[in-house]
Amino acid sequence: MKLHSLPEIKGSTHRHKILGRGRGTGHGKTSGRGHKGMKARSGGGHRPGFEGGQMPLYRRLPHRGFKNVNRIEYAVINLRDLEDLKGKTFGLAELKAEGVLRTNAPLLKVLGTGEITRAVTVSAHRFSEAAKKKIEAAGGKVIELATSVAE
Repeated sequence: MKLHSLPEIKGSTHRHKILGRGRGTGHGKTSGRGHKGMKARSGGGHRPGFEGGQMPLYRRLPHRGFKNVNRIEYAVINLRDLEDLKGKTFGLAELKAEGVLRTNAPLLKVLGTGEITRAVTVSAHRFSEAAKKKIEAAGGKVIELATSVAE
């Protein structure tokens, strides 16, 4: 189901409130903002997480570790997984089409867990040393692709 295919339910859409058009409308003078205060001012209101001056939850809780902004995400596959697949050549596109990898993986890395008994051609952005040795020992070929991310 997509958003545009949802049926319009009676009463789900409302007429927008017309403000500042006199006392007779019920939304004149202060335009539904009450009298004075932060929320009555233009640009007034508070940011998400604000707790009225109390120390907010995100500052009360401890923070540990850090997130590396330069981290490069790889989709990882082991040799034992390649052994189970049919075919002679494997790359990022083939593995995505096979449903082995998630579709949003930008780069591929092959790891050496497990054994490979047949000659296959594997093209990936990174290989572990063990994976390279095992693929070449089985008579296969390793093609290392260039990463588009600057290193």
